[in-house]
Order: sequence, then structure tokens, then C-alpha cells
Amino acid sequence: MKKNITVIEGDGIGPEVTAQAVKVLDAVAARFGHHFQYRYAIMGACAIDQTGNPLPDATIEACIDSDAILFGAIGHPKYDNDPSAPVRPEQGLLKLRKTLGLYANIRPISAYPSLNHLSPLKAERLQNVDFVIYRELTGGIYFGKKTVNEAKTEASDDCVYTREEIERIAHPAFQHAQKRRKKLTLVDKANVMETSRLWRKVVQDLAPSYPDVTVDFLFVDNAAMQIVLNPAQFDVVLTENMFGDIISDEASVLSGSLGLLPSASIGKGTALFEPIHGSYPQAAGKDIANPLGSILSAAMLLDYFGMQEEARAVRNAVSWSLDESIVTQDIDPNHYHFTSTVGDIISDRIQNNVPRSVNRKNIIRLASTII
Repeated sequence: MKKNITVIEGDGIGPEVTAQAVKVLDAVAARFGHHFQYRYAIMGACAIDQTGNPLPDATIEACIDSDAILFGAIGHPKYDNDPSAPVRPEQGLLKLRKTLGLYANIRPISAYPSLNHLSPLKAERLQNVDFVIYRELTGGIYFGKKTVNEAKTEASDDCVYTREEIERIAHPAFQHAQKRRKKLTLVDKANVMETSRLWRKVVQDLAPSYPDVTVDFLFVDNAAMQIVLNPAQFDVVLTENMFGDIISDEASVLSGSLGLLPSASIGKGTALFEPIHGSYPQAAGKDIANPLGSILSAAMLLDYFGMQEEARAVRNAVSWSLDESIVTQDIDPNHYHFTSTVGDIISDRIQNNVPRSVNRKNIIRLASTII
């Protein structure tokens, strides 16, 4: 199978982790007989530096013309520390989501037993943690009308949702729940907010169409607490934009490292796949960032292509690397490997060029050679 993929490396550690995901996709192509054609484009701080625009038209065109988008990270301190900056890197990603109609952000949350010691939660609370967050991505307070008075003493952000916007993400969330443990949790603030009351009504209206799915409702403050107290209770979590932004970041620490978690943004146009972490500029260029979130995002991309066996091979290789402690320094600060080393070894594992178990002492530290 031949697929065209637009690669947007982005800022900070984006180019380094994305390079490992591409390396893994090439390994998949070699093993399974596919051909992935890559087209590179720019977005974010790097695009502002080069063109003055965080999302150049050429990047939009490349994304529209591709079968999927693999994205790295976005952001730079020189913009983060300047709230008055007229142009910001994040504007590029928001515009791309809107242009492509990427209304659903999907974040799987898993806990790896070999990394339980890194999680802020006790190991017993991490047993059987496996859920997916469906976050609405193009509506709500982030995209509502914004006002500020001349004296800059009063500001407002409108939160607006329509039934159509809610239905179009609720349906795939219900459908995903049908393929999993058949439970859907809506996270809202229906005791206070009119938009949340609309969310709850729409989900209640849709629920009879999915009689095999159990639906429950949690206010967002309770949901945030339950993610800490009993994260294994969740299966599919559905929520609006801002709440999803917050609780998905909270849930991401359960695994023990932000560098582990992937995401997909899907909708009307070409889907986009990216790790959930930021640009981590302090580590840029040092080859120390964790590439697993990007590699697992590539696995979600393969799922999107209908390549389930290939995606499973990638996830199995990642799980193997964690079990064998072939990891970056965020996971093991004393015995770690370079970003590129981890990518090399996982790629070799996918192509069956690495034995089922290895002696760490036989891996040249910070290199991919196994002796």
C-alpha cells in the first residue's frame, strides 16, 4: 500500500522525536511491503522565524493533499514569555485544526507495569488502567468571541457549542466504546454552565441508539479527582474542549512520563497524529528526548490507515523496549540511551532484527549496536 504523509517536525524536540517515528514507519514499510512517501512542511515558531506566519499556505496545501499528518511539537520560550506577542506559534496549530475540521482529539491513556514506580500514584491504583479521552477540539471557549476593554481591566471569552458540534464527536466516542468495555463517561459542568447542560442533553438523546453502552456523567471537578482516586473505572471519556485539555494532561502523568503518550486529531479532513508533550526547548538538539509518544502516534496513524497488524507490531516493540529498559533519561536517568538509539532499536525490533530479550550490558550505551 502507498500512502502520502506530511511531516511537520515543529519546534524544540519536535524534529528529533519525529525522526524516530519516521524511522519506525520505514521499518514497518520494509517488513509489510508498504511505501510511505514523506513531504516535509513547517509550522510554529520555526515557521514564524522563516516566514512570519505560524502556518504558511504551503503547509496547509501539503496537509490537504496528504493521507495523514505526523506532527512533532510546537512552542518557543521567546513567545511563551511574551503575552503581548502579536503572532504566536500555537496559532498555527489552532488554525490547522480549524482548516482541516479536526474536531476530535483522541488520547489513549495506559499504565505500563514496568514504569509504575515513576507514576505519582501507587501501583495498586494503576492496575488495569486503560482508557481513551475524546476531546472536542474546534469549539468552546478557545474559539469563542474574545473581548478586552480599552483599559485592559475587563476581558471575556465566550463558550459556544451547537448540537451538531456535540453529535459529531459523541457518535465516534460511542462507537469506540462499543469496541471496548462498553462504557462512556461524559465530563461536564452541567450544574453551572448552559453549554454543559446542552452537552448532557445531546448525549442523553443519543444514548438509546447505543443500548449496549453504559453512560454515566461526572462534573469535571469530580472527574479530575476520580482520575487520581480510581483511574481504572474509565473506558471512554467524552468532554468539551477546555475540560478535555485539562483532564487529558492530568491523566497523562499516570504512565510516569509525558513522553510516552500519543494522540490523534480526526475530523472532516486529513487526520493529524502527534505526541501530547510540548516542545521542551531545554532538551532540543541534545538527543535525549523520549521518542515513544511520537512512535506511538505513528501507530495510531497506522490504525487510521487500516493497518492494525502493523500498528500492533509498533506497540509490541515499544512495550518490549520498556520491559528491556531501553529507554531515555526521563525514564531512567542513570542508565539511558539517546533518542536516536531508542528509535534504532525499536525499528530493528519491528523488523525482527533483535532477539526477544537482550542483556543491557551487551548494548553499547547511547548507541544502537547490540554485541
